[in-house]
Amino acid sequence: MRTPRERHVFAVLGAVLLAYLLYPFFAFFSGTRGADVTGDLRSPETQEAVVNSLVTAPVATAIAAVFGVPLAYFLARAEFRGKGVVEAVVILPLVLPPVVGGSMLLMGFGRFTTVGGAAEAVGVPLTDSLVGVVLAQTFVSAPFVVITSRAGFSSVDEHLEQASRTMGHGPVATFWNVSLPSARSAVAAGVVLTFARAVGEFGATMMTAYNPRTMPTRIWVDFIAGGIDGVVALSLVLIVISTTVIVAVQRLEKVPTVRD
Repeated sequence: MRTPRERHVFAVLGAVLLAYLLYPFFAFFSGTRGADVTGDLRSPETQEAVVNSLVTAPVATAIAAVFGVPLAYFLARAEFRGKGVVEAVVILPLVLPPVVGGSMLLMGFGRFTTVGGAAEAVGVPLTDSLVGVVLAQTFVSAPFVVITSRAGFSSVDEHLEQASRTMGHGPVATFWNVSLPSARSAVAAGVVLTFARAVGEFGATMMTAYNPRTMPTRIWVDFIAGGIDGVVALSLVLIVISTTVIVAVQRLEKVPTVRD
């Protein structure tokens, strides 16, 4: 058993990384005190970017949750040939550079593709539109809800589900009444993380929908035009959202599950 003195080694090593992570925040806030945050937040371009992000990110999160949670449950309970391939496909958007993901979306949904052309013909462009933003956000953020929810479902005691089935409940009823409530903290955390990833998505969105602007793309435009001081306002908005997400996830982790 390690003594408290020996544990200090781990604390010191961890403190080095913690200091590195904190330093950019300190440098950012101390070096941008002259920025006109209030004025920038009042600008129509900034407000439009905030609205676009807060409209599209919930839609992308809802799409990811509606289809991702069932997939997570299926992966947690089923064994089948090719399961590793399915899991790899789910994880792949997390490890791909976002610009590569955006290029792939353009190849699949661009206006000169079969799918994109058909959508354009009926007045629903899949790129350079809010729909394009949702496509990009969903592609890069959906893995979070699948991976987190799967971990939650895997921790649910299968005997509870079997008991539900022996009482005459079908698979869907068992999922709604037993599995989902038991894994609700993990599922909710996955949904929150998905929203955070969607609202902060930049690379794929730049490729598929540079216009209309979202907060990340607006930050890039403002940086090109005005340097660091020009991005302070929207950066603060995203920091507030990210902090809120962290607090929400921490509280969700403390919510007792049905099996508790």
